[in-house]
Amino acid sequence: MPTPISLFDYHLPPEQIAQHSMSPRDSSRLLVLDRKTGERTHKVFRDIVDELIAGDVLVMNNTKVFKARLSGTVSVRGKKVELEVFLLRGEGTRWSAMVRPGKKVAAGDWIDLRGMVAVVVEKREDGVVTLEMNATVEEVIAFADAHGEIPVPPYVDKAPAKLDEYQTVYAKTVGSVAAPTAGFHFTDNLIAALKAKGVQFEFVTLHVGIGTFRPVKTETLEEHVMHAEFASIDAETTGRINAAKREVRRVIAVGTTTVRVLEGVAARSGGALPDDGFVGDVNLFITPGFEFKVIDALITNFHLPKSTLLVLVSAFAGRENVVAAYEEAVRLGYRFFSFGDAMFIR
Repeated sequence: MPTPISLFDYHLPPEQIAQHSMSPRDSSRLLVLDRKTGERTHKVFRDIVDELIAGDVLVMNNTKVFKARLSGTVSVRGKKVELEVFLLRGEGTRWSAMVRPGKKVAAGDWIDLRGMVAVVVEKREDGVVTLEMNATVEEVIAFADAHGEIPVPPYVDKAPAKLDEYQTVYAKTVGSVAAPTAGFHFTDNLIAALKAKGVQFEFVTLHVGIGTFRPVKTETLEEHVMHAEFASIDAETTGRINAAKREVRRVIAVGTTTVRVLEGVAARSGGALPDDGFVGDVNLFITPGFEFKVIDALITNFHLPKSTLLVLVSAFAGRENVVAAYEEAVRLGYRFFSFGDAMFIR
């Protein structure tokens, strides 16, 4: 039987959509959910120290956001039309992008980005266009960081003044157009406290792209097509995580992007992470019934209704448990989405 996306809907009062992170970040709220019993407790995020034990492995996505939202113009019948160009992913001299208003551009058009020119090579039915930038990926990212805007989600009314406010404290590898926001709750002091307790830290990379934030527009989960995103794990990291699994130590993913890296790569190699690491694309759509091979627990934010992220969390914790937790979080005034509060699902 097909699974209706309507099963993953809920009502959220608009005033509970967080517009900025808490200060300090580890003072956000934390809902702890036991996925076996459904039991819920309420804490402050820095209390995660009490939830973890020596030998636990925290796996984080160290991707770094760049200013992927650019403005430009295109000539339409002799008149300049203002555009927004949202860069998604670059390879060689070509980029996938979203252009708004999309109906104003066609293959062959030249977009003036006020310092760089992008030629529309292809326009796909899903709204994504391919642009020829005649510059390396690194050069385009440097241009975007100098001239672009921080690519906050549309439900955030105002972008932060500084890019650091939309990064994790451990962001390292540039390439994302959205932050892995479960990591926002970690501060340098909290990380130090966890390390002192004996918690092991590991890092993977998934450059967040359209696959993460594109909503499910189909009536059923089975009809949704997940876009691929670039991911990498080095051999040393996969070796240490595999060792933790053999030693029956918990592997705890920080964020759904980390889950998709770990489980997506493991699914490609028969259930365990490959000894030689991984570099490539992952497009795994995790839905209820999925058998998790790597992660034992998850730290995550509260996600949008009818989103692939909410479906993933429901696959891990059970849809009824997640529905009950979300309803309670709404009732108790939790802050939702990118800058909002967190869940620890164990």
